[in-house]
Amino acid sequence: MECLIGVAFKDFVVLASDKTNAYSLFVVKDDEEKLFKISDKLVMAIAGESGDTVQFAEFISKNIQLYKMRNGYSLSPKAAAVYTRRNLADYLRSRTPYNVNMLIGGYSEDEGAKLFFIDYLASLMDLPYACHGYGGLITVSILDRYYRENMTQAEAYELIKMCVREIHKRLVINLANFKVQVISKDGIKDLPDITIQSLASEPLPPKSP
Repeated sequence: MECLIGVAFKDFVVLASDKTNAYSLFVVKDDEEKLFKISDKLVMAIAGESGDTVQFAEFISKNIQLYKMRNGYSLSPKAAAVYTRRNLADYLRSRTPYNVNMLIGGYSEDEGAKLFFIDYLASLMDLPYACHGYGGLITVSILDRYYRENMTQAEAYELIKMCVREIHKRLVINLANFKVQVISKDGIKDLPDITIQSLASEPLPPKSP
């Protein structure tokens, strides 16, 4: 029922996640944190079992920070994604697998802006845009239609709002609030949350011809 959205552009990556924590038919809270800072220019969006998400994200984060302390430099986004995927694959073959889906977005001088898709079966793909959850069934087609690699941060934020607006309109599950972050050469920046109230106060975008 959760939704993660990630889009990689030429110079930055945008990650968005819903903030809903639900148990069965009930919403427990609507301010759940699903975007985890892994390093200065690396963010993990993670969804799945509540305990698994926090524990696995903190495990990866602390080990990547330990690597930086020991070696004096941070892992690149690709190296961090491969390391994460390997750990998830190892746990998948143990008696305590993690039931989590992830999007890892980051920036480095060598690789530029990168987005990686990882699912609970430890599949890893480098993609320009990706989604997890039922909301992804709706948003992938929007991203396929409107995505451009050279978009500005303002245009990227409007694209994410377009996706969230469609989720609010078409998905029977109530995912009211979305948190959005931008990862670029300047580090990690929080953008205003996208909520039902914030979208209701804006005029609808014009329909494309």
